[in-house]
Amino acid sequence: MIVRMSKIEIVGPKPLIQDVLGVIREMGIFQIDAEAVGFIEKDQEKNIRSFYPAKRTALEKLFLEEILLKIDELDSLLPGTRTRTSYIEPRSVLDAIDKAADRHIALAKDLRLRLEELQKEQADLSRHKLFLDSMSSILANASDAPDLDFIGLTIREPDMVERLRDAISRITDWKFELLTKKADDGTLVGLITVEKAVSEKLKRSLSEEQLPELSFPAAFAGLSFPEKIVGVGRRLELISGEIGRILSDLERLSAQWMPIYERVRQWVTDRLALITATASAFESRMCFFIHGWLPSKDLDRLRTSLDGAFGSTVVIEEKEIKEEDLDRVPIVLKNQAYFRPFELFTGLLPLPAYTSYDPTPFIGIFFPLFFGMILGDAGYGLVLGMLAAFLMRRFKKRKAVADAGRILAVSSFYTIFFGILFGEFFGDLPQRLFGLKPLCIERRTAIVPMLGFAVAVGGAHVFLGMVLGAVSAFRKRERKEALYRIISLIVIFCVMALVASLSGLLPSELARPVIIAVLFMTPLLFFTGGLLAPLELLKSIGNIISYVRIMAIGLTSVLLAFVANTLGGMTGDIVTGIVVGGLLHLLNILLGVFSPTIHSLRLHYVEFFSKFIVHGGKQFEPLKK
Repeated sequence: MIVRMSKIEIVGPKPLIQDVLGVIREMGIFQIDAEAVGFIEKDQEKNIRSFYPAKRTALEKLFLEEILLKIDELDSLLPGTRTRTSYIEPRSVLDAIDKAADRHIALAKDLRLRLEELQKEQADLSRHKLFLDSMSSILANASDAPDLDFIGLTIREPDMVERLRDAISRITDWKFELLTKKADDGTLVGLITVEKAVSEKLKRSLSEEQLPELSFPAAFAGLSFPEKIVGVGRRLELISGEIGRILSDLERLSAQWMPIYERVRQWVTDRLALITATASAFESRMCFFIHGWLPSKDLDRLRTSLDGAFGSTVVIEEKEIKEEDLDRVPIVLKNQAYFRPFELFTGLLPLPAYTSYDPTPFIGIFFPLFFGMILGDAGYGLVLGMLAAFLMRRFKKRKAVADAGRILAVSSFYTIFFGILFGEFFGDLPQRLFGLKPLCIERRTAIVPMLGFAVAVGGAHVFLGMVLGAVSAFRKRERKEALYRIISLIVIFCVMALVASLSGLLPSELARPVIIAVLFMTPLLFFTGGLLAPLELLKSIGNIISYVRIMAIGLTSVLLAFVANTLGGMTGDIVTGIVVGGLLHLLNILLGVFSPTIHSLRLHYVEFFSKFIVHGGKQFEPLKK
C-alpha cells in the first residue's frame, strides 16, 4: 500500500536551525522540500526568503570540504587494512587534523614514489633474471676465459637461429659458439660466446639486424656475464627487502592514523550534509522555516523529539495537502509480510502517483494464481516447492534471491492446487499408472472449455482494473473520466453477453436487448471519451482476449509432459525410460518457471495496470545519516 504522508512546516529561531536539522537527521524520517510552493502563503512571500547562510557558515563549508579532499587523497595513498575504530571527538581537533593531514600526505607520497621506483626496477631486473636463469646452465658449460666475451639476446622467432648462425660466422670467421634455450615464459633466449676482439663489431652488426644485445642497468656495465648473474640476484634481494620496509611503513601509518581520519571523515560528512540541508530552508527576519514531508504515523514521534530537545521554541505544524501538491508528495510503499516479496516485481515499474494504487498487492494475489493456472501440474509444483525452500534457506541474507524463493513457494502451492484439479502429476502419470481421472477437467483434450475459462478470467481481471480506474477518477473528481470508464465497462459486458448469446451459452432472446443497449450507450461513449473512445474500447476487448495465453501456454506444457511420458514408455526399458522422460520433464519444469512468470507479469503490466494505475511518483528520500 502507499503510505499516507503529511505535509509539515517546522518553525523556530534562526540560531537553532543546525540543531533542529541534527535532530531531524538522527531520526531519518523527514524529507525536506526545497520549494516554497504550497507551503508559504501568498501574502507572506515578501517576508520569507530562501535561507542565506552566514559568512562564517560558508567559510566553514569550504574548510570542511578541503579536509574531506585531504582525507580522500590520503586514503588513496595508504593500504586499506584497518581494524580498530577511533572514538575521538573531531570538532575539537579539526585544526590539528588539517595540519597533520598535510604532513601525512607528503610522507605517503614520498613513500609511494620510492615504492614505484623500486617496483619498476624490480620488474626490469626480474626480466633480466629470467634471462640469466635460463642461461645459467649454458654458462656452466661455456669457457670462462678472460679473452672471451658473452652476448645475450632474445630471439623472437625460432627459425631465425640458422640465419643468425650464418651472419655471426661471416663476422667471426666461425670462431664463436651460439647456445639457445627456451625460457620459463616461452621465449627463446641465446648466448653468443666470441673473442673480445670481434665482440664490439658483432654487437653493432646484431643491432643493425634488429637483434640488439640484452642491455643491463648501468650499475652492471663493468661486470662479466657470470658476475651479472650474481649481481642481479643480490640487487633483487635488496629491492625486495626495501619494498617490504616501505609497505610496512605505509601499513603502520594507515593503522595508526586512518581510524582517526575515518572518524573525522564521518563527522565532516554529517556536518556538510546539515549545512547543505540548511540551503533548502527558508527564513524571515527572526525565524527559520523547514518544509517537507514525512509518513503520517511518524508525525507524533517527530513532534515529541523536537519538543523534548527545544521545548516550545520550535513549532511543528501539519499543513493541508492541496490538489496542486499531489504531484510532489513523495511515495513510500509498505506491505504486509505476505505481499512484501512481490515488491521485487513492483520495482520493475515506475513508482505510482500518490493518488493511485500500490500494484504490489494485486501482483501478490493474481500472479501466483495465473502461474498455477498455466503450469498446473502437482509434480512440477512439488519440485518448485523444494527449489523455493532451498533458495530461502541458502540465500536468506540476499534479499532479492530470498524474495524470489518466497514468490516461487506461493506459486508452487497454486501449481499443486490446479494440478490436482487438472489431474496432472508429471503429466498424465496418474491416468497411465492408476487410471485416475481429473477432478475438474483434462486440459489436453478440453481445449474449448479451457479457452472459455481463460477468457472469463481475463474479463474478470480487466473488469476489476476498469472498476478501480473509475473509482480513482471519482476520487480525483474527474467525473467525466469516471463516467467514460463505467460506460466502457457496461459496453464490454454487453458485447460479451452478445457473443455468449449468439454462441448458445445464453438464451438467443437476449441478443436484441443487448444490441439496443449498445446502440444507446455508443453516443454516451463518444461524449465522455471523445472520438478515440471506440479505439480504446477495442483495445480493452483485445486485452481480455490476450488472456487466452493462459490456455495456450498451459496446453504447451501439458503436451510436452505427455510427450515425455510417451517417449519414456516407448523405450521398453525402465531405466532408459526414466532417463528420457526425466530429462524432458526437467526441460518442461525450466520452461514452466520462466514462461508463466513472463506472461503473468505481462498480463499485469500491460492488460491490467494500464486500466487504473497512474505512474510518476517520486521516491521518499528522508534526511538521514
